[in-house]
Amino acid sequence: MLDGYGAVLALRAAGASLVIDTAGRVPRVLHWGADLGPLDAAAADALRATAGPAVLNNSPDVPRTFSLWPTEFEGWAGTPAQEGHAAGTATTPRPETTAVRHRPAGRDGENGGTIEIDLADEITAIRSTMVLAMDRFGVLSVDIALQRDASLAADGAPIPYTLDALRVLLPVPERATDILDFTGKWCRERAPQRGPVFFGSHVRRARRGKPGHDAPFLVVAGTADLGFRRGEAWATHLAWSGDAEYVVERLTEGAGPFSATIGAGEGLRPGEIVLADGERYVAPTALFVWSAEGLDGLAARLHRRLRARPAHPSTPRPLTLNSWEAVYFDHDLDRLTALVERAARVGVERVVLDDGWFHGRREANAGLGDWFVDRSVWPDGLGPLVQLVRGHGMQFGIWFEPEMVNLDSDLARAHPDWVLGPRDALGATARDQYVLDLTRPDAYEHVLARISAIVDEYAVDYIKWDHNRDLSEPVSGAAGIDRPAVHEQTLALYRMLDTLRRRHPGLEIETCSGGGGRVDLGILDRTDRVWASDCNDPVERLQIERWTRMLVPPELIGSHLGAERSHTTSRRTDLSYRLIVALTAHAGIEWDLQEADEDELERIARWGAAYRELRGLIHTGTVVNADLADDATVLTGIVATDGGRALFTWARLATSAAGQSGRVRFPGLDTAARYAVRIREDVGEASRHQSADPSWVTGALRPDGIELPGSVLAGAGVPMPTLNPQQAMLFDLVRLP
Repeated sequence: MLDGYGAVLALRAAGASLVIDTAGRVPRVLHWGADLGPLDAAAADALRATAGPAVLNNSPDVPRTFSLWPTEFEGWAGTPAQEGHAAGTATTPRPETTAVRHRPAGRDGENGGTIEIDLADEITAIRSTMVLAMDRFGVLSVDIALQRDASLAADGAPIPYTLDALRVLLPVPERATDILDFTGKWCRERAPQRGPVFFGSHVRRARRGKPGHDAPFLVVAGTADLGFRRGEAWATHLAWSGDAEYVVERLTEGAGPFSATIGAGEGLRPGEIVLADGERYVAPTALFVWSAEGLDGLAARLHRRLRARPAHPSTPRPLTLNSWEAVYFDHDLDRLTALVERAARVGVERVVLDDGWFHGRREANAGLGDWFVDRSVWPDGLGPLVQLVRGHGMQFGIWFEPEMVNLDSDLARAHPDWVLGPRDALGATARDQYVLDLTRPDAYEHVLARISAIVDEYAVDYIKWDHNRDLSEPVSGAAGIDRPAVHEQTLALYRMLDTLRRRHPGLEIETCSGGGGRVDLGILDRTDRVWASDCNDPVERLQIERWTRMLVPPELIGSHLGAERSHTTSRRTDLSYRLIVALTAHAGIEWDLQEADEDELERIARWGAAYRELRGLIHTGTVVNADLADDATVLTGIVATDGGRALFTWARLATSAAGQSGRVRFPGLDTAARYAVRIREDVGEASRHQSADPSWVTGALRPDGIELPGSVLAGAGVPMPTLNPQQAMLFDLVRLP
């Protein structure tokens, strides 16, 4: 039954809406952006009547449309929704709607809902279902499934159909003039880059078998004034841990009545998806988010969506110590015992044993795949260490890199065919390792069994799941021929994670990929924490985490205290700065505490106590960022959902030409409220580049703080202390009755 066919349908929630017209061959978007309210017949007719653009010179003789499945058939000369062929034929898809089902949620559909659209295409002999779902936070998800159906074609479609691309594309208006997305490298992930929406295509492809350290992450089309707290934005994210493609595109003739398009889809390798009759392809979920409140508005919608998941972590995120930068491969029980004792002293609640515990693993060039405790290092197994950790009331976690293998391993010697790559000649190693072909059932079952055995033997609470190299030439020879396997490898990873969590209820998993090389909402559907970067240098980390929070809320981002001299940048930073930067996420320690003196241990213990006090706010509040003229300064905060408390970090990265900040506004506060403002120096005093603080700061440094109205803090703004580079202050605000 075409219960929505021919109608103008809307999905509405949290001030956002998507309106489509189902009357044509394929539904077209009439509006995506601010909520237009309940659509009566007059408003629907008006949107439909104004959706036809001019007929241009030297163009098709009918007005161009831009549908939910844009093709050349409708006059679209840009990037199409679908690309593929059947041995060089069936290259011009012409899907046509066969059914529409509209299921609004809430009164007048004000809590979102779903629109399901069935399509059939006689050219490609493919039936498709597109599901558009808007959650109550205004986040739109789009899911597409294709199935080859030979009965659609007159010739029975005997030739399999090769799918080269399947994208979800939505139009954006002319006022979306800027593009913001991200690039990066190891230890400098999620570095923003911004430019104009020019004529042509802005295309970002991830061809690493994972999103990568340079992942586009979140692609945003925004107004010229777009900032953290201002401007309008339309954004997309592909919830997928394999190859991906993002596009922002503007043609001179526009996109129907719109100016440009934004979209995403899986990056398919040649010949990776070939559909015979009855075979099916399910595309990764593409998410679309609109905000009239700048980048913080996008983040707020995405954070609320994640926090509403049934499996979202609900217990306090434990203060974690990871052993990597403390001991590296030196797995000596006496040394680790001393580390655990000091960890207990400063309030650590979880200890994670990193790389180096398994067979033959004395450095990074051997052992991957041999997931057995190395008895030459651990003659009594891991039991003595686990008992020590549990004796202090702490959880025990352990590191794995299940998707990788060293050729110098018993596993690779026994099963060389389990290496993912061309059968005739493997390419270069990366970090002395190759990828293990988890699309092979025997390889998959072996790895799953070994991880389960370790988790069972030691009642492991937590896995740090690493993935340290790209998937170069990712072809599998399992079928006797080399076939691209990124799609199936990614699905195998997902199955393994899902299976482990079913087998071991309560097991938590952190996703790490050489640091922040696999941070996406596909992996986060199956994990409880992301390792944002291998860089514990707080100067770099502050920026990395600030932008990671565009997508991921603080409680899911691991942030660790490192050594005074950073292991990745060699920069030296004060303990107070390192502690403040690590506080406002899922806090941890990655430092040999044996190096800390008594004063430092006491300060770390106070920091641990502050984390336990504040994590209820940090892990549930709304992330806010101030738009500052001086890029060398940062004011970022977390405001409680009820507005009753807020925590702000004021930091300086480098020197500036200006001697002082002038009035800086604290974002996200209630201008009608009054606040007790206290500067917390639990971890030490920040070094200033001035003779004296602004007078109000002197009051805020008192134990009971200073009272200030929200109209001044959030409206007029207050002069801030001029800090020296690589210094930070913590402002604790409580709304007064």
